[in-house]
Amino acid sequence: MQAASPSRTALRVALRRAAHQLFDARPLVLDDPIAVPILGPTYAEELHRTPGRNPNTKDRPFSISLRAFLVARSRYAEDTLTTAAANEVTQYVLLGAGLDTFAHRNPFPHLRVFEVDHPATQQWKRELLHTTTLTTPANLTYTPVDFERESLPERLQATGFDASSPAFFAWLGVVPYLTLPAFRSTIRFISERPGGSGLVLDYGQPRSALPFFEQLAHDSLASRVQQAGEPFQLFFTPPEIASELSAFRTLEDLGSDEINARYFKDRADSLKVLGSAGRLLSAWL
Repeated sequence: MQAASPSRTALRVALRRAAHQLFDARPLVLDDPIAVPILGPTYAEELHRTPGRNPNTKDRPFSISLRAFLVARSRYAEDTLTTAAANEVTQYVLLGAGLDTFAHRNPFPHLRVFEVDHPATQQWKRELLHTTTLTTPANLTYTPVDFERESLPERLQATGFDASSPAFFAWLGVVPYLTLPAFRSTIRFISERPGGSGLVLDYGQPRSALPFFEQLAHDSLASRVQQAGEPFQLFFTPPEIASELSAFRTLEDLGSDEINARYFKDRADSLKVLGSAGRLLSAWL
């Protein structure tokens, strides 16, 4: 991410979550009444240019599939968090939170939410909230971290994170942008949490593992994020990421077939995940 500006990819994710609320058939996969209001008037026009909004215009399958994947990963994270909260985990850490809205919808009174992101992105979110009627929930803590210069454990501890208590981590839309050392450093920190802690992340398979037409879609998306100043760097096959997460006792790794069966079965619209590039994973200590 460019140092002096908020994340463009975070905005694209937020726009697609909001578009799901407005343009997709019910029932929604991610029912998020905050997704549209948090964008405020600033991005209203951009939101209504979202692909798939016009029933008289042919859908763009790749864009619809990307929206499906983005709402499914948030739903998967929140479903898995429900298990953690039922087991009395009291800390939820969103790594690369962007414009995530869970803290504004948090149904668990005992759960403290830590949003970790670059200071510029967090300032952008606060400014957006200021332009709306939304307020910062009492159980939300912003943890600004400049990952080029600061330590994640130190910054979390400085904002009240209890390293001696179990925690659940969501690491969504981040892994492909990391270097391998940065990925391993964060995984090591999470794997050192107490038993009962958990993690949800998404990751992408390498281009070489994809069929030809998916390689073309990969190239198109990679070009766009490169132009936004946030290039892809890191990919895994399922066996490779399982090896990286060997410290965790339980893994669930979902491809598009499993995601569609869980979240998009028997829908009245075309919303579903296509291809094999993106995967969702949860892990427990």
